[in-house]
Amino acid sequence: MLKVINVVGARPNFMKVAPIMEAMERRKREFAPLVVHTGQHYDSMMSDTFFSDLEIPQPSIHLKVGSASHAVQTAAVMERFEPVVLEKKPDWVLVVGDVNSTLACALVCAKLGVKVGHVEAGLRSRDRTMPEEINRLLTDQIAQLLFTPSEDAGENLRAEGVGDERIRFVGNVMIDSLFKHLARAKESEVRRNLGVSDQEYAVLTLHRPSNVDDAETLGRIVDALEEISDRLPIVFPVHPRTRKTISEFGFGDRIKKAKGLRLVEPLGYLDFLGLFSQSRLVLTDSGGLQEETTVLGIPCLTLRENTERPITVEQGTNTIVGTNPEKITNAAFAALNGSLTTSRQVPALWDGHTADRILDALLEN
Repeated sequence: MLKVINVVGARPNFMKVAPIMEAMERRKREFAPLVVHTGQHYDSMMSDTFFSDLEIPQPSIHLKVGSASHAVQTAAVMERFEPVVLEKKPDWVLVVGDVNSTLACALVCAKLGVKVGHVEAGLRSRDRTMPEEINRLLTDQIAQLLFTPSEDAGENLRAEGVGDERIRFVGNVMIDSLFKHLARAKESEVRRNLGVSDQEYAVLTLHRPSNVDDAETLGRIVDALEEISDRLPIVFPVHPRTRKTISEFGFGDRIKKAKGLRLVEPLGYLDFLGLFSQSRLVLTDSGGLQEETTVLGIPCLTLRENTERPITVEQGTNTIVGTNPEKITNAAFAALNGSLTTSRQVPALWDGHTADRILDALLEN
């Protein structure tokens, strides 16, 4: 039996760990799982509700790191995670995604000689100004097994000198969560409570520092949102960081005057899935939404200059539009009138069975 620590730290991690935990519970004779929550996301709506929505067992250990600069947060996770590894003596530690907790816990294990598996390995944006890109690169260098969501991710790793013996193409584990919970999410009252009907609205998420911490960049995005919301209502669950900068930069009045732009509090997983899965258009700077909209066939406009998930552009429904207002609005209106050319192909192994492939690989090693 393998003792495995599953690390969660921030909201994007939960959808990836949930299917793995469920698969381990099904395979109790083979796995003894433990959930460690670093507390990188400390707001209850940003983390705690995801445990209930995704039916993840409450974490066995909570490190309660909280918010801080990248250096302070990474150091705090390392300092608090090391005693856990020393006490529990796991056979494997699984880290997911690209947040600070991912790299911090992988570094602790590398120093202690504990095997690490990186779920969602090999993704590259080629933009080293993004903290997430640094986390991805370094975690992939020190993990023993690299679980890739797409074939291009494996190609990235091989180009960096990683041997095939460390790479396992398993598919996209977040899509396991999507398929499991989609029907239940569609029963959510969120659309009725917000007064929006099927496919007669867009959904926006915006949280990356490069977009929301710079007044000029955020202003350009608001320019585009004002124009788009005149034609189609936009529901905007606001990340705490974004709400703060909207106020600090003085964009609150403009947003209030844009009658079609509706700001709401952050939503739990089921409510948010229920909301965006029935929308006509998604605008985002998130990575996961690029993948989920590809599977659901929803046009997605990514408000960044690049993506670490190019397969969602090459095969899916994603379009990179950056932060130029004209480019954003043109793409949005093209999506609404049907002239935006997007293929409708679900990438290989995005089939809802990725978690079991990950467990099979762990047993083989």
